[in-house]
Amino acid sequence: MRFRKVVVGGTFDRLHLGHKALLRKAFEVGRYVYIGLTSDEMIKEKPYAEKILPYEMRLRDLLKFLEVNEYSSYRIIKISSAIGFADRLKSLDAIVVSEETYKGALIVNKAREERGLKPLEIITIELIKSGIGSKISSSLIRAGLIDPFGRPLSSGNETLRKTFKG
Repeated sequence: MRFRKVVVGGTFDRLHLGHKALLRKAFEVGRYVYIGLTSDEMIKEKPYAEKILPYEMRLRDLLKFLEVNEYSSYRIIKISSAIGFADRLKSLDAIVVSEETYKGALIVNKAREERGLKPLEIITIELIKSGIGSKISSSLIRAGLIDPFGRPLSSGNETLRKTFKG
């Protein structure tokens, strides 16, 4: 445990290996974890947004993962912006992000500094590759190209596969 309180955020749609690695890292480095879970309103611009599970289902899946892994020191907060509550919670020490969302952590820290709060230590995890060569992502799962473990699905459209490569 390096930090008292850490924050992690996301849509956590179709909880996959990348999400799980992010959450595990947060619990590994923090004694208490604040999880920002994006609201339904916030996801309308995401790829295949119409296929994103509703907030309540994503919350249920997240709670199930936390329970199975016996994580108990956490609080899930619905967020409606990329910064969420991270610029207002004075007691936070660190933020856990993936390589892909690192820039978001910089935005959070800028917002914290503007409010006179100390910047968060940024903990970054590597992206996890899927069986089709690109990172595991909810977008690829929603597109029907991979499963939550990153395994290719044979029904995947070749043109879509090329679009999401890399």
